[in-house]
Amino acid sequence: MVKGIVIDCGADSGTLYLTDDLAFLRMLRANGEKAAAVLTEENRDADFSGIPYAVERPEEMEPDDLERLYRRLAGLPWNILETERCRLREMTVADVDRLYEIYADDSITRFMENLFESREEERRYAADYRRCVYEFYGYGIWIVEEKATGTVIGRAGLEPGERGVELGYVIARPWQGQGIASEVCRAVLAFAEREIDCRRVISRVQSQNDASVALLKKLGFRLTAETDPSGMAVYEYVVKGSDCEGHQAGNIC
Repeated sequence: MVKGIVIDCGADSGTLYLTDDLAFLRMLRANGEKAAAVLTEENRDADFSGIPYAVERPEEMEPDDLERLYRRLAGLPWNILETERCRLREMTVADVDRLYEIYADDSITRFMENLFESREEERRYAADYRRCVYEFYGYGIWIVEEKATGTVIGRAGLEPGERGVELGYVIARPWQGQGIASEVCRAVLAFAEREIDCRRVISRVQSQNDASVALLKKLGFRLTAETDPSGMAVYEYVVKGSDCEGHQAGNIC
């Protein structure tokens, strides 16, 4: 079985091939085609080495799922969500130069870690982040674009960690004070409630960072009794409907 599906990604549109013939699949991939395996009872025990993606029951896949699979195979970022003024998508290596422009403002790095001194090292980090975070967990810290202009104005999203899923964000100085951080972070928390099996979201912040503390409280976070090795305060947001809702702050459930 071989099925070719045209995927509309604007300038990056192309054909996604799905097949249960692994030899033919390897030939397609060797020719630069975007192709994934279809897992069946007949090939379940076959050698899938070198084949990054396999799907079951492709006839049940939604158009959005097919596009996301195509984007993974083509090395294109996923579009994650939209708000009234912003669009969130996965970060690419091409975003690195713009991030250095944002982080060049001293107010941005006053309360957060800076980028690598070497841009090449940051580019390697961005490439690894895609493979180790986006592709493994399905979420991470995403790029924030202004819808009206397409300009990259920051980053926001969720990261997996030892303490649980953590909210992080940064908005470029010219776009601060307009409610964009609140708008974006609310959408990110809604994504966590809808898409991630987690009971709480945390955020670590320096106590002197009045703006971030105020934002977290506005979003519904509360200060916990937990301590962070770096000295930052730990706030938590309890996911609505989870069995942690109503528990005392600081109790890990």
